[in-house]
Amino acid sequence: MAKRKLQQYAEVDTFSNVVQPSYDLIQKGHELRGRWSQDHFNNDHPIVLELGCGKGEYTINLAEKYPDKNFIGVDRKGARIWTGSKYALENDLYNVAFLRMDIRMLERLFNPGEVDEIWITFPDPQPKTWQAKRRLTHPRFMGQYTKLLKPGGCIHLKTDNLAFHEYTLEVLEDLQYQILDQTKNLYQVSGPEEAKLVQTYYEKKFLKEGLPITYLRFKT
Repeated sequence: MAKRKLQQYAEVDTFSNVVQPSYDLIQKGHELRGRWSQDHFNNDHPIVLELGCGKGEYTINLAEKYPDKNFIGVDRKGARIWTGSKYALENDLYNVAFLRMDIRMLERLFNPGEVDEIWITFPDPQPKTWQAKRRLTHPRFMGQYTKLLKPGGCIHLKTDNLAFHEYTLEVLEDLQYQILDQTKNLYQVSGPEEAKLVQTYYEKKFLKEGLPITYLRFKT
């Protein structure tokens, strides 16, 4: 398995749809910051991020369904990104890119108001109290997302972890975000259909085990 991962890391380095900025380059300010649509995608389409994208299942599937949008999956693990980036290249999905970096550094790669939409799909719930600052809906992350999003831009959250869902609701109330959609059991309510368009490997696994999928859509 270790050998396979090394091969994937090496191959990802050659992929034109993967951006892997060095720490020094991130600190100085990446050349794509503020210019993703023009310089990477060569269009003026809206930008959608999937944070903690893993193998990029959401990034890929949404890109196939919405060719008029640009999708960027963000994750730290190159071996994970390999799956989605390779699929995108082999299937001529030119509206897909992957960014290998720590989510805490997003402001170094995107200008304020450059992002139209954000998806957070089945993140690690970081259940212990001392892990709270690592949760992707912790206020320190939320403040960053708010800066990156255009006015009216929204954030989607899907999770099988009810405690994480409830925690996020508390954060949204404290920060006075506007909740547009919310459900503790996505597949037992009518709509929102956009949240049902894609089912990841783990989502299918959770559903098979009878676990409800929760969903939130919100904006500042």
